[in-house]
Amino acid sequence: MNTPASFDPAFLDVDVAIAGGGLVGASLALALSQLELSVALIESHPFGVSDQPSFDDRTSAMSNGSRRIFEGLNVWPLIERDAIPIRRLHISDQGQFGFARLDAAEQGLPALGYVVTNRVVGAALWRRLRETNVRIVAPMSVLGAQLEERRQRIECVGLNGEAMTINARLAVAADGAQSALRTAAGVGARSWRYDQTAITSNVLTQRFHNHVAYERFTNAGPIALLPMSEGRLGLVWTLAPDEAARMTALPDDTFLARFQDAFGFRLGRFTRVGVRQLYPLTLTQADAHIGPRLAIVGNAAQALHPIAGQGFNLGLRDAASLAEVLADGRTRNRELFDPGDGVWLNEYRAWRETDRDWIVRFTDGLVRLFTQPLGPIKALRNVGLLAFDLSPRAKHAMSQLSLGAAGRIPRLARGAPLI
Repeated sequence: MNTPASFDPAFLDVDVAIAGGGLVGASLALALSQLELSVALIESHPFGVSDQPSFDDRTSAMSNGSRRIFEGLNVWPLIERDAIPIRRLHISDQGQFGFARLDAAEQGLPALGYVVTNRVVGAALWRRLRETNVRIVAPMSVLGAQLEERRQRIECVGLNGEAMTINARLAVAADGAQSALRTAAGVGARSWRYDQTAITSNVLTQRFHNHVAYERFTNAGPIALLPMSEGRLGLVWTLAPDEAARMTALPDDTFLARFQDAFGFRLGRFTRVGVRQLYPLTLTQADAHIGPRLAIVGNAAQALHPIAGQGFNLGLRDAASLAEVLADGRTRNRELFDPGDGVWLNEYRAWRETDRDWIVRFTDGLVRLFTQPLGPIKALRNVGLLAFDLSPRAKHAMSQLSLGAAGRIPRLARGAPLI
């Protein structure tokens, strides 16, 4: 823990305690550092280490709204060099005639989004956090939480068994789909298994990707290829769990041949593949975005199928929305402001429900539509792809998805300052 000498290592009393120092939790801590609130960030891995699970070599498709949030947090200058713009999107259905294209220039945008590795984003967030007064409580894991008067009492334990208690007027669960803080606070969650596993890796091809992102639907599951630096492409290949395990175990050349059969030759031949990792896919939704003196953000609120690349962006909007609600509340009632008051929590809940519900329906609907093997359904979805390709209005609506799906858009996502 990076703390001053007067700091009691066994007890901490703060305005806001955030459980989970991943991409969303760290972003929220950085945003709240602007509000003259005392903030603690609880992370189970040592602060700044490269093996933090959220900061691995997977890529995130960062929307324009997310880019603006990072600009508002002064993080974008640290990651801009490594962020590869998506200039065009190509969507196709294996063995079918339907396809759709979306071009950033036609929509008046410099890019449809940006591709950057989670490791780069995580390192930038933690570098900026070092410049703030946020208390980094790490490595510490949440054991439990109990509501006491006007506080959440959070019990933590370190790697060597050392105990710590954090009293917070507002606790924030940002510790993933299996959130310990959310569970301890009594908020349940529902999960649906897709019976699919994602293989993630990166590949090299004969032809330069030219900043095109590909989404290809197959009978076995969707494929995403995202443009990366050095001509690489980030790969997400969704298959049945047993098939994904078999594919991952294949020699590189055999794996590439199988993948070539599934994707085709739009990029020429695939020549190299990196380390392959497996991620079982589920849809998890918390029963609520809030509890007593508790807000829930990111994967702790909803963990989505990666089919449309919306999970990270939705979670980042959670963080930006909560920060804005608290910023406005503090402005209106500075002397008596209580960040855990139900007034602010209910405003956050009402705001996020619309956005989340729309994105969940959108992504889950795509999974079900494009894994449906029936011939008539295949024909209809291919007609739908062609109709989208011919509709300027539909393309504009899709391009605006990068700012937010429905309702109010956070100020940071619009390029405005938080305060």
